[in-house]
Amino acid sequence: MHLAITHETRYRYSPQVQTAQHVAHLQPSNTPCQTVICHEMQTDPEAVVQHHIDAYLNHRAYWALTHPHDGLQVRAYSEIETTPLTDSPDLNSLSQSWESVREHFRYQGGKPGDLQSGFVFGSHHAPVHAAFLAYAQSSFTAGRALVQAALDLTARMHRDFRYESKSTDINTPALEALQEKRGVCQDFAHILLACLRSLGLPARYVSGYLLTQPPPGQARLVGSDASHAWASVYLPELASHACQGWLDLDPTNDRAGLASPGEDYVRLAVGRDFADVSPLRGVLHGGGSHTLEVAVTVAPLDEVTP
Repeated sequence: MHLAITHETRYRYSPQVQTAQHVAHLQPSNTPCQTVICHEMQTDPEAVVQHHIDAYLNHRAYWALTHPHDGLQVRAYSEIETTPLTDSPDLNSLSQSWESVREHFRYQGGKPGDLQSGFVFGSHHAPVHAAFLAYAQSSFTAGRALVQAALDLTARMHRDFRYESKSTDINTPALEALQEKRGVCQDFAHILLACLRSLGLPARYVSGYLLTQPPPGQARLVGSDASHAWASVYLPELASHACQGWLDLDPTNDRAGLASPGEDYVRLAVGRDFADVSPLRGVLHGGGSHTLEVAVTVAPLDEVTP
């Protein structure tokens, strides 16, 4: 697919903010399943934007505003080509048990570590907890292949949980969302991460976008989409494959695939949880209250004017 993505964020401050520093994860990276054709980001007020690669190989932008301002607008535009993996193995053929992967990541003195070990431990939004372990265990039976267990857990979450827009926010604990069995994609990704990590398995958070289709006969609404989130579990047996060992799992839509759940997905950034890859965050000096508006449009490139 050839996709065009526009992600606009608007803040209004009252009273004015005197100075501010901001960090953004709004630039997709090239992956085995996607190629970035072009990307641009604009800020209002204008700023000198510095670009870096962070610890998880994401593109990160940084800028400072040193004069008073009563608002901030950030517009990111990307054109992406997505492709399927070539020579991708059949998921049903992958037989490595989840227990063997857990043992692979168990610390042993004198044994070389795995670069993905950091994704085994709990994080702020995806903690290790007995409740997550209890929910996951019916999928992770003794000797079951990790791939089959992870797919079963993803499908079970899709059946058990109710998607309710605005029912939670980023401060809602994953444990609370698990107990209420409702939330949004961000909650479901954090719950899946917490389940996998509570089993001793490495899993990472993925932020990105998903192409949605308008109702039949209706035009696509500009700005009506939202960013998306899902999770990945690490498969050591595929470490040298093009997917680099990662199986992507989207419990919101019960989709899965190596390196990407599908060609209609675009990966933006990866990390331990949302806190590592927040699209926009900052530290403000001044201001008292603010309003926030976010508008995202994901569309086939032939439907938009570049």
